Amino acid sequence: MCGICGELRFDGALPDTSVIQRMSDKLARRGPDHAALISDGPLAFGHRRLAIIDLTPGSDQPMVDKELRLALVFNGTIYNYKELRSELAEMGYTFFSEGDSEVIIKAYHAWGEKCVERFYGMFAFAVWDMRHTILFLARDRFGIKPLYYSLDGASLRFASSVQALLAAGGVDTSIDPVALHHYFTLHAVVPAPRTILNGIKKLPPATTMTVSVAGQVTQRTYWTLDATRPAHNLSEQDWLNATRVVLARAVERHRLASDVPVGVLLSGGLDSSLLVGLLADHVDDLLTFSVGFEDLGDGAEKADEFEYSDQVVERFKTRHHKYLIPNSEVLKRLPEAVSNMAEPMVGQDAVAFYLLSERVADEVKVVLSGQGADEVFGGYFWYPQMDAAAGSPIDCFRSHYFDRDHAEYLDTVAPAYHVPDVTAELVERELAKPKADSFLDQVLRFDVTTLIVDDPVKRVDNMTMAWGLEARVPFLDHELVELAARMPPSLKLKGGGKFPLKAIARGLIPDAVIDRPKGYFPVPALKYVRGEFLEFMRDILDSDACRKRGLYQRPYVEKLLAEPEAHFTRIQGSKLWHLALLELWLQLNVDADKIEP
Repeated sequence: MCGICGELRFDGALPDTSVIQRMSDKLARRGPDHAALISDGPLAFGHRRLAIIDLTPGSDQPMVDKELRLALVFNGTIYNYKELRSELAEMGYTFFSEGDSEVIIKAYHAWGEKCVERFYGMFAFAVWDMRHTILFLARDRFGIKPLYYSLDGASLRFASSVQALLAAGGVDTSIDPVALHHYFTLHAVVPAPRTILNGIKKLPPATTMTVSVAGQVTQRTYWTLDATRPAHNLSEQDWLNATRVVLARAVERHRLASDVPVGVLLSGGLDSSLLVGLLADHVDDLLTFSVGFEDLGDGAEKADEFEYSDQVVERFKTRHHKYLIPNSEVLKRLPEAVSNMAEPMVGQDAVAFYLLSERVADEVKVVLSGQGADEVFGGYFWYPQMDAAAGSPIDCFRSHYFDRDHAEYLDTVAPAYHVPDVTAELVERELAKPKADSFLDQVLRFDVTTLIVDDPVKRVDNMTMAWGLEARVPFLDHELVELAARMPPSLKLKGGGKFPLKAIARGLIPDAVIDRPKGYFPVPALKYVRGEFLEFMRDILDSDACRKRGLYQRPYVEKLLAEPEAHFTRIQGSKLWHLALLELWLQLNVDADKIEP
């Protein structure tokens, strides 16, 4: 829901509303239902609304509470807003709207910066306190909703996308070598606060930031994940019962916070199928959506999961929409999808989500998605491999996850971008944080609090919101994640991974879906690069822009182009696509904005 942007001046000047308008224009696809700007002294806000809760103009934004002298721009959904509204009403607050946005304003007035600790949901928001001339920014626990900013001695600007900040002008677009190392090591994940560009940062998940008109900035982490066993022992059945209760509550919470119909993105895997099963008795005429792609014709990899999604549709009689997209359309639409990525993302399913969302947005405004289940409940093949490996935590992690070892990174990029092995240092530091009982607890916690934020979660937000479609992720309900984090890893990995979810699903969804091999969201043409896709990537990497940029070492580029299907990462991604995607993103998003307005 929505796109937000704004500026706070530190230098005594007033914000230029034309700058705010340019940022807002770049966010138009995130919020097609309403647009507005406001300014108050050194502060200006812009907002693009996707109306989901309280569809009336009363919940339009920027929202100003004249009595409390607070203004808000907000992206996301507070799932427990009705309960909080009742609590605030008992405290004496009165409301002029029926949505969750106003609840944030009242909650901030009542509880200050600690208000975020009471929110169940996904959110990125900014509150302007007119009385104290303070700007308060906040991001949800898992960074489901994005919040980027640029900061210099004159002002702070913030927005829901990098493109909006670039449109404002004056951004240092040089490449951050540390971020580049992360990008090429962690399959395009650049953990907050960095982005690939030196001049743009992102607020970390579970973090608030308070900014004064004098330019003083204070950040606070308001939530951390405990991955230790509870003091009292729980049996396997106790854990399964608790998971069933908390998951059902999370799904219901995500479904009910909407004044428009809610559908499900049905991949054919366990996670989305389980969501359908849990919703089916509560939703009449449930809408489901599946997408598949064209096989390469050699049996290398099946490009759709209709075999399984069709069984779920038949079991629950959903109103299903199935889309089969040819490779010719994937190739034609790739630049368009990449131009809508707030940061470069190499996951094959980014373009899949983009093309699916275009079609789904014609039917609904809100969908539930199964993202997060694999990270929360240990569904990926590399978790048991890491756990069985010998060596230090960083060695076990690196040998089964890093896309490139440090030596290969040095061969990949030009010497100007060479840095020490900063990604290994970051991972080692994150794994060593307290409150994790075992190595696998450390890995799963790092994945769900850091890696997932800038990989699948970011892809889902960017690609759905590009079409004004809000995707909700019940498996990242923080109560469910907290429960799973304290569960013994052996229970999660039992039976090939995600055992608690499989146990809950048994008898509810078809056994074939539960017992199938782990699937992904495949676009084979971006993995087995050949034919027109190879020529497309060759044109990017041989372009004048790429050569002048001087980011890559040419011998490495030529090696990948010569044998594109011989160079895969440890988790089976195309190394050639990694290079081509980053260069294409820079050409589409950064080069086009180099001339300041």
